[in-house]
Amino acid sequence: MIEREKIVRLVEDKLTASDNYLVDVIVKPGNLIVVEIDSDRAVGIDDCVELSRYLESHLNREEEDFELEVGSAGITSPFKTLRQYIKNAGNEVEVLLKSGVKLTGILKSADEKGITLSVEKKVKPEGAKRKVTIEEEQWYTCDEIKYTKYLIRFK
Repeated sequence: MIEREKIVRLVEDKLTASDNYLVDVIVKPGNLIVVEIDSDRAVGIDDCVELSRYLESHLNREEEDFELEVGSAGITSPFKTLRQYIKNAGNEVEVLLKSGVKLTGILKSADEKGITLSVEKKVKPEGAKRKVTIEEEQWYTCDEIKYTKYLIRFK
């Protein structure tokens, strides 16, 4: 079976001089290799084709047969790397906490420890008849988060 670490090294070597970066590598039984990349701008089909050809040229089908899929991280896919969180700072995201709570808000910042999310809350000020909407920044550690993904809204 082809080793995942070998594919990761090859992909990272190829992508060092580009805007693209590795999101994930999965090696499934039967040597089905799935490589997922992303970019700070946009991943084009040419980027995927170029990386696929590079990988094929560095793997020997005589030693082990394999199937290779190279694609970009989907817009609805959960974030898997810190760089994806940083790229989406300022965007509206959906966060599912491990406790089961689902939040939507603006991703303000992210680092290796966690994220800051700006969420809207309805609160009733003391003495008021109606609730008002306020924005509140909340911080969550990486350990609290099950997934975060870009939120698409059609208005």
